[in-house]
Amino acid sequence: MEGNKITFETIDQYVANYPPEIQDILEQIRSVIKKAAPEATEKIGYQMPTFVLHGNLVHFAAYKNHIGLYPAPSGIEAFKQQLSPYKGAKGSIRFPLDEPIPYELISEIVKYRVAENIEKAANKKAKKKK
Repeated sequence: MEGNKITFETIDQYVANYPPEIQDILEQIRSVIKKAAPEATEKIGYQMPTFVLHGNLVHFAAYKNHIGLYPAPSGIEAFKQQLSPYKGAKGSIRFPLDEPIPYELISEIVKYRVAENIEKAANKKAKKKK
């Protein structure tokens, strides 16, 4: 059992756990997400920085050699072509730390997820009214 595993309560705590150069990247990603989704709220989900708007919007996390972005499978699928240079899985993408982070692409993905979550919420509300 891991007794000394760090648990985070806030994104600030999460970011502070990393070296300054990684902190800068994490804060820049955080800023990009805030601009792309100004109504979203911050939390820690799955021990990662998470933004929520009508459900989980996007998670991100730092690793030894990359930054992971988790915009749900739909967020990956919609940007498949632009994400093709990066490794990833069904709901995740890895941005290597030895390459420039594509902040503009992250912004576009987040905006897509905002629209998607708002539409899902509206559809759910409309179904309840029936």
